[in-house]
Order: sequence, then C-alpha cells, then structure tokens
Amino acid sequence: MNLLDAPVHAVAWAAIDFEGTGSAPGQSDEPVQVGIAVMAPGSGQPENLFRSYVRAGSRVTRAASAVHRITDRELEGAPPLGVLWPEIKSRLSGAVVVAHGAGTEKRFLRAFPMHGFGPWVDTLALARSALPDLPDHSLASVIDACGLGSAVRHVCPDHGWHDALFDAAASLVFLRHFLVHLELSQGVVGQLVARDAGAYYRGRELKRVARQSGLDRPRQA
Repeated sequence: MNLLDAPVHAVAWAAIDFEGTGSAPGQSDEPVQVGIAVMAPGSGQPENLFRSYVRAGSRVTRAASAVHRITDRELEGAPPLGVLWPEIKSRLSGAVVVAHGAGTEKRFLRAFPMHGFGPWVDTLALARSALPDLPDHSLASVIDACGLGSAVRHVCPDHGWHDALFDAAASLVFLRHFLVHLELSQGVVGQLVARDAGAYYRGRELKRVARQSGLDRPRQA
C-alpha cells in the first residue's frame, strides 16, 4: 500500500533531527549530530532511539556551538555521516519521516542520493496550521504551549533542547498530540502531508494589514 493512503494508526513514524556546524564565510553547514526516534504502528510512544555525533569536514562555528553546545573536541573520533548510513536507513526505511522544519534534514540526507525516504510530515507546518496565533512556532515553544514538556523529558530524560535526539522525540510527541487533539487518528497519512500553513500565513498577513490601517485599534465609544 502507498503510505499516503495508509491509515495513520497503521504506519511507523520516524522523526529525525540534525544539528550542524553552522555556516560561515567559505564554509557550508554540515551535520555534527543526528537523532532518530521511531513510533511503531499503534504504539503512541517514541522508542527505538538513536543518537550519534557526526564527524564534519569543517569546524563548528561559535554561533552554532552556543545553541547546541557541541564543540569540535566532542566530535573527535565520531563517525562520518556515510558510516552511519545503515543505522539511518534501518530506522527511516518504510516509515513516514517526521521533522520540525524539515528543510535542514532533507538537505543533509542528500548525502545519500536516491535514498527514497518519505513521505515527510513537517511538524512546523502542522503547528502553524493548528496554532496560528502562537507568536513563535519553534519546537520548544510549541511543546510548551501544548503542555507536553514532561512527555518529552520522559522519553529523553538525560538530554535537552537542541540535542538531536531530544528534538526528534519532541517532534513525535507533538505529532501524537496533534493527531489526538484534532481527532485525526482515523485519517490517512496523505491528509497530514497535504496539510500546510496557508491559514497561518493568510491570518498573519491580515493582521499586518489591520495594524497598518489602524483597524486593530479599539473603537472609541
């Protein structure tokens, strides 16, 4: 069966997150850590956890290290991304792939041409469609707004934000919440893949126009 037509409750979900070196003049962003969490069909619980540092060809920028706290010293002896291929493939193959702001993950996975992973569900797009009035749709803000922090820490008690495994697990915890809260557990995967943040952007534009025209100001009695 095509995964897009598969019932939501009958598929495996594999969330992936990368942390990178950061970009600098003459240097492109490269992965320095990967985390994957899998939610088996009907499970509702992130499991089959995988986390590894990744040896990069360039140094970690100061700005990137300030965010994820990974230094060049921690990467000494880490495997290159190609060596991690069997681990990544075993978890992502045959699953619906999940990421929050999936552009980075898709870009780093291009190191494996024709890998065939997917379909993809972007929890950033889901959050923007479900919570259009939230001023910040970063993963941490979304988890906090939904009261899901303890659920994420239960899965990854020894890690925190901007750790690749913690962020991957958080994506699955939000996805599970999203499916239950919007009563989509009986739907099909294609409904989530097709869901976009159009309402969020349209609403934001209407608010901008209202501010500029003064229509958002209280009327005088």
